[in-house]
Amino acid sequence: MNLKQLEAFVSIADEGSFSRAAKSLFLTQPTVSAHISSLEQELNVRLFVRNSKEVHLSEDGKVLYGYAKQMISLEKQIEMAFDKTRKEGSHCIRIAASSVPAQYLVPQILERFSRKYPQEQFKLMETDSAKVVEQVVNYNVDIGFTGTVFEKKYCEYIPFYEDELVVITPNSEKFRKLKEAENNQPGESNESKMWIQNEAVILREEGSGTRKEAERLLKSMGINIDKLNIVASMENSETIKRSVSRGIGISVLSRLAAEEELREGKILGFSLGGGNKGSRNINIVYNKNFQMSALTEKFLRIVKGE
Repeated sequence: MNLKQLEAFVSIADEGSFSRAAKSLFLTQPTVSAHISSLEQELNVRLFVRNSKEVHLSEDGKVLYGYAKQMISLEKQIEMAFDKTRKEGSHCIRIAASSVPAQYLVPQILERFSRKYPQEQFKLMETDSAKVVEQVVNYNVDIGFTGTVFEKKYCEYIPFYEDELVVITPNSEKFRKLKEAENNQPGESNESKMWIQNEAVILREEGSGTRKEAERLLKSMGINIDKLNIVASMENSETIKRSVSRGIGISVLSRLAAEEELREGKILGFSLGGGNKGSRNINIVYNKNFQMSALTEKFLRIVKGE
């Protein structure tokens, strides 16, 4: 038994999938499968119950999971305590980011970071907000960027960018009339947005920070989420924008993600309320249970603009 096998085991348990675990560990799926096979043979138990879609821990797997999490946590703490490369200033910062910050904010931050610290390296993983937080909790990354807050033990969140969520629609005559009415009544009430309930809706996937915040905002407007005509859930903002422009439905997206198409008139955008009612924070998240490396502290200062 070795720590690589236990890391693969814990990742599969957390992700519910061999393929997603391989992606999060930056390994191939056959390598992850080999780790589990060796571990099962050595312990003479079956660790997972597999079905066609996902995997679940067996009873023996549940017992091992508690021990494995403790061992991996201890390993990380030992690494931080004796990290010579960190002390010498040569280190690779590991970053996980949800799609909106990964595509529209992190590249500029990395540009500033590389310009100031050209000798340093970074590794960026793009996933949804829920998985970003899991990566931070398990200390698979040094720092994360999320579009919402998931209350998890040891997670510390720092808001650093205020993002607006907007309802995007096809640029058709029907929605142009609604847009004209909105422009003529900038202080309109939530009741004027109840037309959303009558439209086909495309949402981001479960676990997305955009989806969680969209549901929160719509609920605050009095819109019953359970009664929405949700025709699709999609992971990719680009696919959602193209689908909306072709009339498949409306959606709620970050203005950052939709800005170019709104400017070019491919789609229309409607606010979700005056002031900051339609806004959400993009957050930095880190694990306060682990000592932050000197390099991570430098990166955090760049993010804060210090």
